[in-house]
Amino acid sequence: MLSILGSPANPFCDGHSRRHFLKIGGLALGGLGLPQILRAEQSGRGGGPGLGHKAIIMIYLSGGPSHQDMYDLKMDAPKEIRGSFRPIQTNVPGIEICEHMPRLAAMMDKFAIIRSLYGSPDQHASDTCLSGYPIGPKGRQDNHPSLGSVVSRLQGPVDQAVPPFVGLTTKTGHAPYSNPGVPGFLGLAHAPFQPDGEGMANMRLNGVSLDQLRDRKALLTSFDGYRRFADQNPIFQGVDSFTRKAFDVLTSSKLVEALDLEKEDPALRDRYGRGSSNPAFGEDAGPHWMDQFLVARRLVEAGVRCVTLSFGSWDRHGANFERLPEQLGKLDQGVTALVEDLHARGLDQDVSVIAWGEFGRTPRINPGGGRDHWPQASCALLAGGGMKMGQVIGSTNRLGEVPQDRPIHYQEVFATLYRQLGIDVATATIPDPNGRPQYLVDRRDVVRELV
Repeated sequence: MLSILGSPANPFCDGHSRRHFLKIGGLALGGLGLPQILRAEQSGRGGGPGLGHKAIIMIYLSGGPSHQDMYDLKMDAPKEIRGSFRPIQTNVPGIEICEHMPRLAAMMDKFAIIRSLYGSPDQHASDTCLSGYPIGPKGRQDNHPSLGSVVSRLQGPVDQAVPPFVGLTTKTGHAPYSNPGVPGFLGLAHAPFQPDGEGMANMRLNGVSLDQLRDRKALLTSFDGYRRFADQNPIFQGVDSFTRKAFDVLTSSKLVEALDLEKEDPALRDRYGRGSSNPAFGEDAGPHWMDQFLVARRLVEAGVRCVTLSFGSWDRHGANFERLPEQLGKLDQGVTALVEDLHARGLDQDVSVIAWGEFGRTPRINPGGGRDHWPQASCALLAGGGMKMGQVIGSTNRLGEVPQDRPIHYQEVFATLYRQLGIDVATATIPDPNGRPQYLVDRRDVVRELV
């Protein structure tokens, strides 16, 4: 909603009175108004080759992916553990992955796999994957900020009209699946902008008449006059400064442009795959929506520092070997198209990519042909960000039960991702509401193999 109100009394030379103000609503950031979205924003985008800033795309595999059916197949284990999938060679000698991910196998030199991940409880939620902290006594993420919120707080926006943190995660009935990364004690100013249908409609000023917008030059002149009035009026300085900046996004179409996939070459869109926003398999989890991978790339190019999304339904208590081939194939297509695109655009040193879930699955296949929850071991797929690729880090034991070589905690991965974003977790702190400095994660050792 856009309202420009004023009185003709006592106008300034530019035609605006002291009573002029701009009221902007509708842009949704988890239900917030636009002024709250912009509280953390400051201007100043770098230029030159690459992005001019560091960014991260976080892919949450909702429900807990099966590590031993993706990147850690156990062909020497009994059949009730190894399942029916076969391994295939990758383009990195000595590394094998599941046969249903042939594109990834052909590009393994551009990826890294962690097979010895641990540290998340038996909790169906994205919290650990987006913050390093599970749901705890203090609520979501135990009131710790997600990585995107931390980046928003410490580094701010790249562009005044583009939020630093965007969440593409779709809504689900099981709310912990659709957490795009809450801000925790940092507060709503650093929550992710969520461009859902309603939010996008408002970004296009839906409901404002053509008569109001037909003279864009006059509208922008009005904005400029309002800026001059706000800058010169001492009374206005007492108003929330973030409300003053709330209308800035209306003079920039950069975010809307980034979300418009019709501007992409259809052949590239086909390479990513189109998919659907509907939940995968009709289950209450993420979608098979490959468009999100392309949107994420466009967003980081537009100036977003962190993009989160959810993909697929991985809680395979039954029909594991019937459902996973389709799902693995779609993930294989989307994530490899994303990484290939980042390399083609020279962004692989600037943009980190991670895909993981909240835990792994039981080594033993249950009577229903599925695998149950198994927090003792999990896996992660990484790419880009200037990290060292073409490797597997760690291992599990013969049956895939527990990490054996080089156990790696979720928070150590976060420490590494923060480092690649230019944030040193050994020294960086953020004050909590009581003014006490808080470290970003409790475990501050990076994964040395990646850096």
